[in-house]
Amino acid sequence: MRPRKDILVSVCFLVVTSLLVMAIWWAWRQYVTDPPYVDPEQFPVRGIDVSSHNGMMNLDAAARDGVEFIWIKASEGADFRDANFALNYQKAQHAGLKTGAYHFFRFNRGGVEQALNLLRVVSGRRLELGIAVDVEEHGNPRTDTDSVIQRLQTMTEYLNLRGYRVTFYTNKDGYAKYLSEYFRGFPMWICSFTDDSVGDDWAFWQYDHHAKVKGIRGDVDMNAFCGSREQWDSLWRRPVPGVAYPLRPEK
Repeated sequence: MRPRKDILVSVCFLVVTSLLVMAIWWAWRQYVTDPPYVDPEQFPVRGIDVSSHNGMMNLDAAARDGVEFIWIKASEGADFRDANFALNYQKAQHAGLKTGAYHFFRFNRGGVEQALNLLRVVSGRRLELGIAVDVEEHGNPRTDTDSVIQRLQTMTEYLNLRGYRVTFYTNKDGYAKYLSEYFRGFPMWICSFTDDSVGDDWAFWQYDHHAKVKGIRGDVDMNAFCGSREQWDSLWRRPVPGVAYPLRPEK
């Protein structure tokens, strides 16, 4: 039989390990992912971004809860299409939300084939926010930087030719590595949990992955428009060039 002392040591080790894992998880939630304070006077317009992972949603309830815009996942790479895009789009339009579609960019697929995949999903739909291309290393294979930039340029140029103005979604690392030098002047949508990274370069700011919004079960991503109420309203007084908006607020 195993000595009683060894069993006690093993039990103590498991307990300590479990407590340590719980402490790390709590610290991660508390200090890494907890959202910063977002001043409602400086950032009065709030919105969400969603995909099929958010399940069935009541976007009329979300609109009554203060949500004014929504980015909906449309596609990914060269062949994946979000199963709930059409339904989420229909609900967003019914709720009166300003709507955009986003595409998760795959580093190892060509720019044109990704653009075509996205357009097959969104063509013919009115998108007040236009389209966003999600550029991030998480979930992507390791690929040399020059190849990623070249494919992004190809995709962007093709979408521009089709009448769509591209907004880029990324984090601080992705912006510095892939976008800051080669895509100046494009609207940017930054994911950051610190307020010191929000400045004149940004059109939208994703600041919370764990927001609670009426009509949506579980966590949802929360975003702010990086401009005043007057700047937001002025966007919708412009003539509409097709389905593309140049969504960078005038500073």
